[in-house]
Amino acid sequence: MAIALDIRIQSEAFDVAEVLRQLPSGAGAVASFIGHVRPEAGLTALVLEHFPGMTEREIARHVEQATLRWPLLGVVIIHRVGTLLPGEAIVVVAVAARHRKEAFAACEFLMDHLKTEAPFWKQEHVGEQVQWIEAKASDDAARARWD
Repeated sequence: MAIALDIRIQSEAFDVAEVLRQLPSGAGAVASFIGHVRPEAGLTALVLEHFPGMTEREIARHVEQATLRWPLLGVVIIHRVGTLLPGEAIVVVAVAARHRKEAFAACEFLMDHLKTEAPFWKQEHVGEQVQWIEAKASDDAARARWD
């Protein structure tokens, strides 16, 4: 059975209620994650870049892996790019399944893979200083537990 699927990379803000309405109404469970730009010490902006086409294909590959692990009914993933300010939403992952355990697991699986394997490049702006953000070992460890 085909699942309801929407993967978007966009600069515009998203509406979480609209995202959730995209999921099938017959699902017994919906799990979602919304990530925000953390307002850390002095952070003025986070700039995200991606490789158009490649990024969506990589995310779709992980969604396919998730559907092989859990009986999912729908998945919506929206990741923003461009200049984002502290407090702004950067990503939403929403998953529909018949049961909560599968929805929670798939949502976490997809977020762990987004964080480590989707081709995004992040740059922090703190005052006049700009630096590229390196991958964190803790994110790699979170992803590795799914192997």
